[in-house]
Amino acid sequence: MTRNEILEAASQIFSQKGYHATSMQDIASAVNLQKASLYHHISSKQEILLALLDAALDLVISKVENVAGQSLPADRKLRLAMRTYLQALTDQRDLASVLLFEHRSLKPEFQTRHLPRRDRFERLWRDMIQMGLDQGIFACEDVAMAARALLGIMGWMVTWYRPGGALSAAEISDQYADLLLNGLLIREGGDEL
Repeated sequence: MTRNEILEAASQIFSQKGYHATSMQDIASAVNLQKASLYHHISSKQEILLALLDAALDLVISKVENVAGQSLPADRKLRLAMRTYLQALTDQRDLASVLLFEHRSLKPEFQTRHLPRRDRFERLWRDMIQMGLDQGIFACEDVAMAARALLGIMGWMVTWYRPGGALSAAEISDQYADLLLNGLLIREGGDEL
C-alpha cells in the first residue's frame, strides 16, 4: 500500500461523503488496511486533506502556469486558461470536489499551510486579467473581484457537470469565456461584442 493509493481512496470518499462524514476507518477499509496500519502511512485526517488540497492545487497551478507563460493576447490566454482549468476539474472530479468544497474543513494550523498555494493559484488569474487591462483589452474596476467571480463560476461546475452530458467541458468553457469576455448586453445596433 502506498501513500498515493491512500490519498486517492480518501479523495473518492471525501468527494462522496464529505470530509466530516468520512472516518479514518472508512479510508482504511477502502485500501484494505487496519485502521492502526493506516497511521503508519498518514498521521491524521487533516494531513490527508492537506495533502489532497496540495496535490489538487499543484496540478491546476502547473496547467494554468503553462498557459499563462504563453505569448498570447490576454483574451486568448484567459480563454485557454479557462478551458485548461475546467478540463483538469472534470478529469479529476474527486480531487476537484475536495479542492473546491473541503478546504473549509482545515484546522487553522493546516489552513496556514494551505493559503500560500491557494493565493498563488488566484494570483495567476489576477495577473491574466491585469494583463488584459494593461493591453487595453479588458475593463473592470477590481481585478481581485473579477478573478474570484471567474473562479467561482468555473468551480461551481463540479456540482452539476456530468461526463457524457449535452456539453463537453471544452464547450462549457467556451460558453463561460464568451459570457465573461462579451457579457450579456446587446450593444448598440443589436450587435454583440
